Amino acid sequence: MVAGRDLKEGGTWLGMTRGGRLAALTNYRDPASLRADAPSRGLLVRDFLQSRESVDSYLGRLTPAASAYNGFSLLGGDGESLYYFSNRGGAKRRLAPGVYGLSNHLLDTSWPKVEKGKKSLVMILAGQGGPAIDDLFAILSDQARPADAALPDTGVGLEWERILSPLFIVSPLYGTRSSTVLTIDAKGVASIVERVFTPGSNSFQETTFHFPVEGW
Repeated sequence: MVAGRDLKEGGTWLGMTRGGRLAALTNYRDPASLRADAPSRGLLVRDFLQSRESVDSYLGRLTPAASAYNGFSLLGGDGESLYYFSNRGGAKRRLAPGVYGLSNHLLDTSWPKVEKGKKSLVMILAGQGGPAIDDLFAILSDQARPADAALPDTGVGLEWERILSPLFIVSPLYGTRSSTVLTIDAKGVASIVERVFTPGSNSFQETTFHFPVEGW
């Protein structure tokens, strides 16, 4: 298994296996509902990647127990289909081919950074040849803040809504720790590139994995 940085208790927020199983998770921003005793959401990604269940079956089994976790959105794929599920957003959903955006709310919630990221990705995909890794990281590195009137109200107060509004978050107390780009080319070779950032500077450490996806 190739995966991103671990969360507590051995979980992870993003991972893909050589067999083509893919999972990614984001937290759902709702500070009023956070419980310190909730199980680690990162285990959901790990458990799906290690299982042999179909995405549909895994999410069906997860759904009755999902309320035990703090808020999350989960993407799961097995090479044949891609599903989305949130324990704050109702039933699991099979995704058709297309461009989607996910931040710390529900899929395609029209937050400014979600809409901006989707628009930028569409423009890159419309170009000649495959998307360049640096162009994809350029989307993720955008630090522009939208106007206050465009910000959501997620219960953290206006100043924190401002801080959290860019695609790349920078502040003395909290910020983007890492960015990851995952691509699969026409030959079925997956590439995972992760950049881990040094707080308070523009420097980062980059790690890259390349591996063939079985049966592609």
